Amino acid sequence: MNRIKITILVLFLATVGCRCQHDHQPKKGGSLPIEVVQKIERLISEGITPSVALATIDSSGVQYFNFGKTTFEGTEVDKNTVYEIGSISKVFTSILLAKKVLEDDLKLNDEISTLLPDSVIVPIIGDVEITLGNLSDHTSGLPRMPMNFKPANPNNPYADYTVNQLYDFIATYEPVRSVGSEYEYSNLAVGLLGHLLAVKDNITYENLMVRDIAEPLKMNDTRIEFTKGMKDRLASGHSGGAIVENWDIPTLAGAGAIRSSTSDMAKFISCNLGYIDTPLREAMEFSHKPRHQKAGTMSVAMGWHIKKGEKGNVIWHNGGTGGYRAFAGFVKETGKGIVLLTNSTTGLDDIGFYLLDPGSQLIDRKFKNDAVELPENTLEKYVGVYELLPEFKITVSRKGTQLFTQATGQGKIEIYAESETIFFPTVVEAKLSFQIKDGIVESLTLFQGGQEIIGKKIE
Repeated sequence: MNRIKITILVLFLATVGCRCQHDHQPKKGGSLPIEVVQKIERLISEGITPSVALATIDSSGVQYFNFGKTTFEGTEVDKNTVYEIGSISKVFTSILLAKKVLEDDLKLNDEISTLLPDSVIVPIIGDVEITLGNLSDHTSGLPRMPMNFKPANPNNPYADYTVNQLYDFIATYEPVRSVGSEYEYSNLAVGLLGHLLAVKDNITYENLMVRDIAEPLKMNDTRIEFTKGMKDRLASGHSGGAIVENWDIPTLAGAGAIRSSTSDMAKFISCNLGYIDTPLREAMEFSHKPRHQKAGTMSVAMGWHIKKGEKGNVIWHNGGTGGYRAFAGFVKETGKGIVLLTNSTTGLDDIGFYLLDPGSQLIDRKFKNDAVELPENTLEKYVGVYELLPEFKITVSRKGTQLFTQATGQGKIEIYAESETIFFPTVVEAKLSFQIKDGIVESLTLFQGGQEIIGKKIE
């Protein structure tokens, strides 16, 4: 199993906390631990994020905790404020697949070639074909992103990626691993899965998701296309303190196109925990079953990832688009669930794990005021493109005395200097170190989750 490819699946995806000794579960009466409140309030006061909307779910019901505003100067957020949930869309896609499997409409071992046009020949290594189950659990052998992904607008990168481009890439891709042999998180695979499920029913992915999940669960603010009401209650996405574009993801919608609210997502998690009676309950439970343990210490189900916790398994997924981060998870053994949405590129997964698992801890993040100032001519040396994998690059750019990084298929984020060669983002616990030889920057190293990943400077 290739640990490197797990880390850079979305660059700064998720940082699972370490063990700590104190009990930090939400207290009776629905209050949050003071350390969680303090952390969220500091993130807002430091201008890292405009808002955090959080819901806790347990056997007594749902509690909502809302902090901040839709923009730094906007209106207060509440449980009906709308955010992009990014890759949490993947668990919706997997539940749609689980439903079709239980209805005997499809099978997990159905080969994807049976649902693709005859002109699209799926390349493989060996004799094992890619199945729908492989797409759902990231063992298809397909890469994280298609190599022909070349957005005209990097601030809305998926908007112009077409079905024809998707088919062209699949037909011409030269796989580097056999199907089922390794875990590699893939937006392409789950986006393809959502596309195939929609094509089978001759409808759009959104109509399929709304028909089979949102409408039965009365999730009226869970859509891809904004309704007027959703638009009116939208928390604007932010990156680097500035408002950024919303992402449109037409072709790979099943990988990350859904928008929702904490109210709707609390219903979704409540249903997954069995607190709400729904015809989807069996499909949800089916989607929770582990399919493999090829992702290091985690198991992987259909869409969901599973982290072993002190009081039970944390079944979870996170998400991120150009100006949003999201986390949703639950523990069946304790009956607790968490939804956490924010309208910035600052990931708050550590809060989600912290509230669900006594064995997790909050990350002590660095903030802007921890940074040192460097002259522009020093920063300019780092500008360029760095290749961590053939399909995954980090572009470093500069505006004045501020450096930015942008990974393949992701939004731009600010990084700050810890020293002349070491930089950190405020969005998650990670560092970037630049390697210099004879005054020339040759590479960078990404440090995250105990790993070191080198990217050679190619431009």
